[in-house]
Order: sequence, then structure tokens, then C-alpha cells
Amino acid sequence: MEVFEAVQARRSIRAYEPTPVPKEKLERILEAARLAPSAENIQPWHFIVVTDHEKRVKLAKAPFAGFLKEAPVVIVGCGDQKASPKWFMVDVAIAMQNMVLTATGEGLGTCWVGSFDENQVRELLKIPENYRVVALLALGYPRKKIDIQGKLLHAIRRRKKLEKIVSFEEFGRPFRATET
Repeated sequence: MEVFEAVQARRSIRAYEPTPVPKEKLERILEAARLAPSAENIQPWHFIVVTDHEKRVKLAKAPFAGFLKEAPVVIVGCGDQKASPKWFMVDVAIAMQNMVLTATGEGLGTCWVGSFDENQVRELLKIPENYRVVALLALGYPRKKIDIQGKLLHAIRRRKKLEKIVSFEEFGRPFRATET
């Protein structure tokens, strides 16, 4: 799968098969994060792979995160705020997006989760003080399920057209591909 195909195919998956993620696929996904760019090449990230069911159940207690208990893997993206105080969040987000696209290319589903209690996650996973939890990433094989809520949301909130989100040379000046 080409990168742009992965971008087009990617969906937020909230229902997973109980099938474990093969170690080779998980390692490739984590390697994609390791290869991500970061400010000054500091690489201020640390990722915690959570497969333990009881820990996933605890992570799933946050609002809008209930599906984490059925995802066979949850990856917790942390950033070292002392190593890179200004850029750790951006750097971790870039690395996690590499994971999302690689997982899509591997036939896996993901869902980026920002709904969590950082102190509870920190305590549960014994995260050191200098690290901040940036996001959680559910990972696994998508389960075939009718997602009425998701379908309704996508019907109401469709993707904006390119001309609504891009300007040329200055804000508000229409972008036309022929001008570039």
C-alpha cells in the first residue's frame, strides 16, 4: 500500500477482533515511530505497549475510551518534557501518526485517543515525572460492526473541501493548484 493510499484508507476504529497483533507487525509499527523526525533530533518519546487486559480495562474508564478494553494493544505515547520542553508534544504526535499509517498499511485499525486522566495513566503504568502522556493509540484488527454513531457523525460532519482549509501565499487567498 502506498502512503497516500494508507492516508485515504485510515479510519478511526472503535471495535476490534480479539486476535492478537503479530509481534512482527507490532515491531514494524514501533519502528515507524522510532524513525519519525523530531526537533533537533532529540527524539523525546517513549511508548508503552499495553496488552494486559486489566490495564486496558482501567485505561478504558475515561469518557469516550470504553473500546480500549477490547483493543488487543494500546500504545501510550509519552514525551520527555525536560529533554524537549517546547516540542515534545509535536514530536510524539508525529511519531504516533507514523504508527497510524504503518498500522493501516499492515491491515490493522487504530484509534487515536485523547480522553484519559493523565495522573491515572501515569500511576497505572509507572511513568516517570519528566514524561507527559500525549495520547493513547488503540491497535488491532477491525471488527465488522455497524457503527451507527460513527456513520451519523460522518454524515453530519463530512471532510471539508481543500479550498476551505488551504490558502495561497496569505490567509484567505484561494489556493489553486495551477498557481503553484
